[in-house]
Amino acid sequence: MDNIMWTAEDEAIIATNTDATECKRCAVELGYWKDDYIGFFAKRAERKAPEINRGYYARVKGMEMFIHQFLERCGTKCQIINLGCGFDTLYWRLEDATRAGINFIELDFPTVTAKKCHIIKRNKQLLEKITREDGEVALGAGGGELHADGYHLVGCDLRSLGDVRRALAAARAAPDAPTLALAECVLVYLRPEPARALLAHLAAAFPRLALLVYEQCSLDDTFGEVMARNLAARGCALAGDWQRAAPAEQAARLRALGFDAARAWDMGAVWRALPDDDRARVERLEMLDERELLQQLHAHYALTVATRGDLFADMDLNA
Repeated sequence: MDNIMWTAEDEAIIATNTDATECKRCAVELGYWKDDYIGFFAKRAERKAPEINRGYYARVKGMEMFIHQFLERCGTKCQIINLGCGFDTLYWRLEDATRAGINFIELDFPTVTAKKCHIIKRNKQLLEKITREDGEVALGAGGGELHADGYHLVGCDLRSLGDVRRALAAARAAPDAPTLALAECVLVYLRPEPARALLAHLAAAFPRLALLVYEQCSLDDTFGEVMARNLAARGCALAGDWQRAAPAEQAARLRALGFDAARAWDMGAVWRALPDDDRARVERLEMLDERELLQQLHAHYALTVATRGDLFADMDLNA
């Protein structure tokens, strides 16, 4: 990797992966959605507040909505690049849906990918879905990489464009393949210059690309300032300026970086776009006393889709 100075803040950012995975496991165990693999990556934690569980449900289902739109448009001969993947289980869930043929690439700090490699290697249910045709998987130097037919887990620093290029080459990313890039709570931790460089590189490198971003938004009000202070208290100062912008401005920034089109919605709009029966089922799982708090949380997170090429031009919240 390029010579980037590691800090205590990097460790705090890495710790957010553990928190998010435990939150997802809590919601899964309460029946919000099905995930047979989350238990491998997170220990049982104390029960989360209902608004947190519903927020994660909206996040997971909103992302899935666009992932399935992507797959409907390009079939299985495509690639997915999961930026800052953490302990996400998307690869295994898609495999259960028989999405054979996808080249699935996961990138994160080497500390995170090394832990994920260790968990995968010691659990048969995870390992058997990524075994190569010859029955083996290839491990990278230091145990922080894993390569198989259709699955690549590579440690890199997203702040270093050279490191990102190296990682994508190691994962056999194909510039001409239909590509979906995922960034969930990633840009918020990147300073403006490396964030712009990463996004501009993706737009230039993959002419048939859909980028799906889930991040904080509109943090310039009182509620947003409280969110930022809470993160700072945990050692995670928000390095970038992405999270200060309203959803429409976040979409405009992506168009300025080389994407042909971009649209963004706060999570309140995403929640309302979910099927009525799904929302009704979720609302029966737990009583929600702090409805206004959930609405505030929804208003301060956004889902943005940006596209390159005609293949994904019509991807939309209500498509």
